Amino acid sequence: MIQEAVAIKLNEDYCSKCNLCCTVCPFEAISFDANAGKTEIDAEKCQLCGICASTCPSLAIELAYYDEKALINHVREQTEAFGTRTLVVMCRGSSPPSGEILDVLKEQNVKEFIPVRVPCVGRLSPGSFYLKALSIGINKIIAIQCDQNSCRYKRGSEINMRRVQLLRTLLGQLGHKGEALTIIENPLKAVYATEKCVGCDKCEFICPYSAIEAQPFATPEVNLEACKGCGACAIVCPHIAIQLQGFEYEPSSQAIQEYGVEARKLKARGASPIVLVFCCQWAEFPTLDYIKNGFIRQNVIVAQIPCFNALDPVHVLEALLSGFDGVLAVVCRDEDCKLSEGRGMAEDNLLALERTLERLNLRERFEVFKTSPRYMGSFDAKLDSFILQMSSLSGSNQLWMSIDE
Repeated sequence: MIQEAVAIKLNEDYCSKCNLCCTVCPFEAISFDANAGKTEIDAEKCQLCGICASTCPSLAIELAYYDEKALINHVREQTEAFGTRTLVVMCRGSSPPSGEILDVLKEQNVKEFIPVRVPCVGRLSPGSFYLKALSIGINKIIAIQCDQNSCRYKRGSEINMRRVQLLRTLLGQLGHKGEALTIIENPLKAVYATEKCVGCDKCEFICPYSAIEAQPFATPEVNLEACKGCGACAIVCPHIAIQLQGFEYEPSSQAIQEYGVEARKLKARGASPIVLVFCCQWAEFPTLDYIKNGFIRQNVIVAQIPCFNALDPVHVLEALLSGFDGVLAVVCRDEDCKLSEGRGMAEDNLLALERTLERLNLRERFEVFKTSPRYMGSFDAKLDSFILQMSSLSGSNQLWMSIDE
């Protein structure tokens, strides 16, 4: 049975009934019951942005992930071990998992830094994180966030901006230089490789945010203010002319085949079953923080995607035909989707994929798991059961042999 322990709780003994948490919650998940005289958290509405916890003056709200004390300890250890004095705080919606963050930092002349990647920079408090980081030897903090229109948690970027501005004023009074705290807005947006575009305009048709505008005799233009970075356009482009910054959209010819090579190597060493997980970066937190060279377990490779909308059926088929025994797609529950406008397209793609897998007798080797990081242990429990399910199928997936032979 999948464990569903909620990752947020309120300690009523500490709560001062100030109602600040109710005011800042972007999802109206916190309310104050005047009759009972207590604050309540609706776990089903909560998206674990952490803004409430970072706002609470009495530390009454506890989150299972990204505890600020643990983050500060990590920064201290890195500072002592490597002497690095620059801290870069990144939110998932503005920091590419591919390592392109160095390009973002070029203008800051930063080459060595301590990275801290959290779901939203709005969850970090000025006092218990930023000031403590400066007090333990950090001399420069760069916060990379989404612009306010692109924040997956609605108000996270706005709140962080206000906090940093107030903190800068305080630091100035304490004698710190203004560059001690810097904010970079870097929402991941769709970009074109103009030389590949053939002007089919499929991207314009599929974009759920009307962010792509077709041009006569030219590459379509992306309205960066309207683009939300869902990746839907990338998976319909027949020539891979449009991609989402930081995410790899050529897996059928590159990444997935490379993963397949690793899968076959593992099989040659006797490991089985070999599983590929496509994981939405908003559906699971701790697992995506501990990927090592693409692996989370010896026989499990993870490919991070920005949204369910960006799950390409071709990628799933390619994985199963490249050596993987099973493919698990981990996505947000319908009610939790951060980019829900394109959800219908994702469901249609899923239906088409399932029909194709049925014809290839591969349906049992693919599954979609809808979850939320607020339910601790649900991903690990599902992965365990999926691996067991793949082990129970008669033999490993052998279709890939026909490709090599």
